[in-house]
Amino acid sequence: MFGTIILLWICVVFVILQLKSRRPKNFPPGPPILPILGNILNISLENPLKDFERLRKSYGNVYSLYMGPRPAVVINRLEAMKAAMVNKANDFAGRPQDLFVNETTQRKGVILADYGPGWKEHRRFALMTLRNFGMGKNSMEDRIYGEIEYVVKQLEMSIGKPFSPQLMFHNAASNIICQVLFGRRFEYDDNFIKVIIGCFTENAKIANGPWAMLYDSLPMIRGLPLPFNKAFKNVETCQKLAKGLLAEHKKTRVPGDPRDFVDCYMDELDKRGEDPASFSEEQLRMFALDLHFAGTDTTSNTILTGFLYLSTYPHIQERCQQEIDSVLEGKDRASFDDRHNMPYMQAVIHEVQRVANTVPLSVFHCTTKDTELMGYSLPKGTLVIQNLGSVLNEEGQWKFPNKFNPENFLNDKREFFKPEAFMPFSAGPRMCLGESLARMELFLILVMLLRKFKFSWPEDAGEPNYTPVYGVTLTPKPYNMIVTLRESQ
Repeated sequence: MFGTIILLWICVVFVILQLKSRRPKNFPPGPPILPILGNILNISLENPLKDFERLRKSYGNVYSLYMGPRPAVVINRLEAMKAAMVNKANDFAGRPQDLFVNETTQRKGVILADYGPGWKEHRRFALMTLRNFGMGKNSMEDRIYGEIEYVVKQLEMSIGKPFSPQLMFHNAASNIICQVLFGRRFEYDDNFIKVIIGCFTENAKIANGPWAMLYDSLPMIRGLPLPFNKAFKNVETCQKLAKGLLAEHKKTRVPGDPRDFVDCYMDELDKRGEDPASFSEEQLRMFALDLHFAGTDTTSNTILTGFLYLSTYPHIQERCQQEIDSVLEGKDRASFDDRHNMPYMQAVIHEVQRVANTVPLSVFHCTTKDTELMGYSLPKGTLVIQNLGSVLNEEGQWKFPNKFNPENFLNDKREFFKPEAFMPFSAGPRMCLGESLARMELFLILVMLLRKFKFSWPEDAGEPNYTPVYGVTLTPKPYNMIVTLRESQ
């Protein structure tokens, strides 16, 4: 009798789970859903990108997956991406608030904040402050050039022997954003930069890795002593470092005379007095770490991708150098405005960004209200995943969608042009805050290093491996290159 009751309860629970796992009416199609697990067996937890493409071919450009009991909609290809992120931008501008990445960052900062008054205040403040501190202006160029000098010294010490550029470019990108945020740079062997870059790199891998996906899909495992806990410790480490840095900053600031982003934020806190709304020192810590991470990991990985391809495509590198020599003849250094006279260099940089696909799934969105997309109904709060690779490699949008070829960005007159499908910074209200800084860094660093040095693939290194390591950001596998001074230098 007891066994019969137990069996009956198991059947009832199974039926309830099956009913809960059914897709809502007019929801995007997708693979069959398993109770509790959803669709996590349909995708690789290590790297789901190929599975996303396989499912797109089966279910269309808008399809759904269940991450455990939670429904998610995956958006693919330009038409669907524009329909959501451009035409209905506000409907898709939310951020899910109960995922692993939100838990690790305590829902502070600006990248993962929910779409509401607090986020809008901080986004507006960041855009205005970054613009005031020279985003896209000569003062920003000076900061970038200050760091390029250190990169050049590192490369000069490595001439003629295999050199691994990973750490150097991560540190350089970190220092450029540190100058904007904190008004200072750090030596490449400084403990602060070593620890914080290490935490950023590790968390970028964990956050889109198998343990984070299990954390999001199976809430019952949260709190267990599993590998995802390392990310919480890393954020705690970064918070302590940032707290110490901000405490030092406070001692030397002059209210009303800001030196950098942090001073501006503290001035804003003073101005608001007893009614700071969403502004606080705790929020500032995560805000600064948000911008530091975003300004370091994406830019450095794009530059690393650039030199991986340039060192293995010598004819493209030589053509860049010819154009650089011609445009910069008689000048000490390039300015960002010189890009308008360098169509081929522009094409190469944009092609590097396209193949790098540095943030392949963007940052997850969610719907802010009940809405429609491509004929399907999406309830408020639906998790939305942008498969940016499906746009950056879309057949019909690119001359050479599956090859590294700058011709993708050159028209018949050999002029630079940007296809509509180029959206590595995403689109809509959540578009990358630091796009203009990233574009300036990429141009000035690549141009000035190519002007001075030649980069070659080591003869004994075997075939280059262009397949990146998967994470929140795609990272080129570690590689060496040979650096030599150009004859003209």
